[in-house]
Amino acid sequence: MRYVGDHRRQTHSRIVENASYGLRQSGAEGLSVVALMKLAGLTHGGFYNHFESRAALVGEAIAFAMDQMVERWRRLANRKASGDRFETVIADYLSSRHRDNPRQGCALPALAADVARSSPSEQRALASKLEEMIDILVEVLPAEGPQQARQIATSAIATMVGSIVLSRAVGAGKLSDDILDAGRMTVCGGNHKRQRRTAKAMSCDKS
Repeated sequence: MRYVGDHRRQTHSRIVENASYGLRQSGAEGLSVVALMKLAGLTHGGFYNHFESRAALVGEAIAFAMDQMVERWRRLANRKASGDRFETVIADYLSSRHRDNPRQGCALPALAADVARSSPSEQRALASKLEEMIDILVEVLPAEGPQQARQIATSAIATMVGSIVLSRAVGAGKLSDDILDAGRMTVCGGNHKRQRRTAKAMSCDKS
């Protein structure tokens, strides 16, 4: 019986993982239950042994995809000195590597528009993981108060996601690269200005 339970969990995890890759590549509206199960190498007949509905699978697949991005951000942040962590995360996200590999990238550029028209359960799954991504950026922002840091982090993610969406939409070429460059400049340039203001304020306090 233990083998049966373990096998069921492994199969469930495989379905979710493969669905997450397919959803990021093709979008939430572009894949049927049959297609989602096929990605996991299974027939659609066993779908309801694992999930109550298609929305339940999509919700888990979104959470899986965003967990991958959260873990990547944590690894990147842990490798750098505190003052460099924010820009390291931004540069990695707004890179040609990320733009050119949607299947293994962030779920937000690929799925946000679809989820906006989808079920409340899928929207809750996305919102919950988005909160985690915001929290990570808040952690790596240097010298900011909690409320301001959250506003900056939320604005940064909105800019980053929009930049990836547009850079993919225009196809390969200079304009796509320019969009990524502009996104990095907008997010990281603003951070440089804030750091200078903070340093100046601290200097004034000491004088």
